[in-house]
Amino acid sequence: MTPLREIQGDATSPQAAGPKIIAHICNDLGGWGKGFVLAVSRRWPEPERDYRDWHRRRSRNDFGLGAVRLVPVAPALWVANMVGQHGMRTGSKGPPIRYDAVARCLATLGDEALRLHASVHMPRIGCGLAGGRWELISPLITQHLCEREVPVTVYDYGQ
Repeated sequence: MTPLREIQGDATSPQAAGPKIIAHICNDLGGWGKGFVLAVSRRWPEPERDYRDWHRRRSRNDFGLGAVRLVPVAPALWVANMVGQHGMRTGSKGPPIRYDAVARCLATLGDEALRLHASVHMPRIGCGLAGGRWELISPLITQHLCEREVPVTVYDYGQ
């Protein structure tokens, strides 16, 4: 098993050699404009454009909870838009995070990372606006990525 690596830094500037995937959680409403996606959009326009188009055409594609799209942003660098949050607000069913959808996203991400021989880089996915708990997300990352020998680095952005 490859251990989960946690460091201080910016997940949009992955610290590793070779192919890399930057992963983050999206909502299922087509909303893009708060949280980590702002940092993604400042660096590359393609992930937001692809996500909005994917959502707009959802009646004719796989957009929905548990779906993943890898968007190329540079040679050997992709952003993984992973739909793991239902809506954008906490309601009667709790926070927007959907752990089962995150697990499905991570399983697909693992397949793609292995196919591309890529390492995975991310903030503490699902723990910001989605309202998730790291102690529930971290084991999913370990199960679906680290146990499959996919190198994963989690970045804590310093103040």
